[in-house]
Amino acid sequence: MENIPSHPYAELTPDCVLDALQSVGLYGDGRLLALNSYENRVYQAGVEEAAPVVVKFYRPQRWLDEQILEEHRFTQELAQQEIPVVAPLVLHGATLHHHAGFRFAVYPRRGGRVPELDRSDVLEWMGRFIGRLHAVGGQHAFVSRPALDIETFGYEPRDFLLQGDWIPADLLPAWQSIVEQALDGVERAFARAGRVARIRLHGDCHPGNVLWTDDGPHFVDFDDCRQGPAVQDLWMLLSGNREDMAVQLTNVLAGYEDFCEFDPRELQLVEALRTLRLLHYSAWLARRWDDPAFPAAFPWFNTQKYWQDRVLEMREQVAAMQEPPLWALP
Repeated sequence: MENIPSHPYAELTPDCVLDALQSVGLYGDGRLLALNSYENRVYQAGVEEAAPVVVKFYRPQRWLDEQILEEHRFTQELAQQEIPVVAPLVLHGATLHHHAGFRFAVYPRRGGRVPELDRSDVLEWMGRFIGRLHAVGGQHAFVSRPALDIETFGYEPRDFLLQGDWIPADLLPAWQSIVEQALDGVERAFARAGRVARIRLHGDCHPGNVLWTDDGPHFVDFDDCRQGPAVQDLWMLLSGNREDMAVQLTNVLAGYEDFCEFDPRELQLVEALRTLRLLHYSAWLARRWDDPAFPAAFPWFNTQKYWQDRVLEMREQVAAMQEPPLWALP
């Protein structure tokens, strides 16, 4: 891969973005709008005599080319099955392109709004949508992309934070102790669930990655797609207390099981997966702290209060993992 400066996007100027588009035969009209993305850089770009496009510049050194191409092939496979996802455009016979040390892909622009997850009909529709996605995701496995598991989302983030001296010295014993308890709880949750299927997932199925139109939902970002348990794409749709989440889960599964069978043992993993996501998120912020966009967007990170809150958060997760698993209503 080409040499890049310490700040990965220092040389990604507006001119560079337009030149990258021109390299694949798209002539920008000068209109560029930076979209909300921190891991990558994403722009809506006006194109001469054509509809605007969205161009995504992948964070250097995060994924191998083959891992990005697996993401692209997955979304194309879904699109071929008429599942509403936004797949990259094929330009000059390719979906992944290189320019000035950056790798990028171009997508059609698709609008929409955040889904109203307080509505039962919307939750059931989301369930059908994800069920169709998982029916395809379970047909093959990723070869190059990493799995979502305890090692990659638990032990590796913990070790990174400890080795980097991110935790304040006075909070380190409490943080380390509660994280060890949390990871032990995660291990026990996976043991209780047993050998559940690992399929290709969206991987980051929070409402911000779903756009809703009158025709229903569609996904716009598969950058975190991985191999993992199906419930990973379902639990982030749930919120509130246990009774609220039980009702929401019932609605989601009512739609999901129209297209894909759900293994109820995976409900043992809901709080475990939430725990892993919280730990991984702290490490993600720390790994990206040399990118100027992160201190500007997350000024509260790495403060004393931030780590105090994380200790309390992990304590809550330890308690949550000791509760009976969430269950859909009969």
